[in-house]
Amino acid sequence: MQTIITLSPSGQTFSCEQEETILESAIRQGFSFAYGCQRGNCAICKGKLLSGTIDYEDPDMKGLEKIAGDEILYCSAIPQTDIEIESTEVFSKELPMPEVSPCKVVGKKMLADDVIHLQLKLPDAINIRFHAGQYLDILLPDASRRSFSIASAPHDNEFIELHIRHIPDGEYTDFIKNKLKINDLLRIEIPLGTFFLREDSQRPLIFIGGGTGFAPLKAMLEHAFYKKMQNPIHLFWGVRAKQDLYLNDLPLLWEKQYSNFKFFPVLSEPLASDNWEGNIGYVHKTVLEHFPDMSEVDVYISGPPVMIDAAKIAFIDQGLSESRMFSDAFEYNAHPDAN
Repeated sequence: MQTIITLSPSGQTFSCEQEETILESAIRQGFSFAYGCQRGNCAICKGKLLSGTIDYEDPDMKGLEKIAGDEILYCSAIPQTDIEIESTEVFSKELPMPEVSPCKVVGKKMLADDVIHLQLKLPDAINIRFHAGQYLDILLPDASRRSFSIASAPHDNEFIELHIRHIPDGEYTDFIKNKLKINDLLRIEIPLGTFFLREDSQRPLIFIGGGTGFAPLKAMLEHAFYKKMQNPIHLFWGVRAKQDLYLNDLPLLWEKQYSNFKFFPVLSEPLASDNWEGNIGYVHKTVLEHFPDMSEVDVYISGPPVMIDAAKIAFIDQGLSESRMFSDAFEYNAHPDAN
């Protein structure tokens, strides 16, 4: 049984197959809402149900704790009747369609004790477009998948770069660190997500990364520099200790190269041996010290969900519009060793 989904206020419609989620049917037909984990946890894809009824396969999803009233999660809601929905941001024919492709591992090294750098090469005949900040899924033989942010910019497309945090006892990241070899083949789905740089904005840009949340921000920043964007750009990178700033020299180089860029590393638990004289504490609080008024900025934030949730509350209190905060809470993905 097909149902019809009507978008408000545009009046556009698309169909939904039986047992298909709103997001799945939208992407299949060239529409997409803002989304992240696709698993009912991050609540990035929330929107309003204006009429009709929906159901969820899993009534215990984490994301349901973050919605209220007539809000629903498009990635997990299955229409039971024709419905009308409202969303603050709908992309139509704008996002590249995800594709499944083989790829080869052509580079592997450690950036820190617990951060793995992978380089993947797509077949020469395949030219997949993506936006800076999107992610990919590695598809495993058992039909499960692992999600990782793309750390390379679209214009630098010879290789796909990933920064993967090794999680102790994480089955797949143990495999990547200890068993994955150069020239091994993987299957990936790419690109995914709506965390990407809005190039038409003239507002100051604030990028906030926690740990390997730096990966998609790196792609966005390199893309902004490539496009010669003149917005004031600020990067705040929060980690525990100095050794966790695994590519610290790169943003320091950007500061020398681009007059509109500033870098603020933040340590939450610096070691005595770090001899640290810089910012200490929670990264979002350091942001507020520099930007007590958040009403005129765009924020891109990537990292652990607890960091993003705390930042969102604090920033909105200081004037940030929720529509100007774009996030990638990568640890919401279904498996504990997802990036």
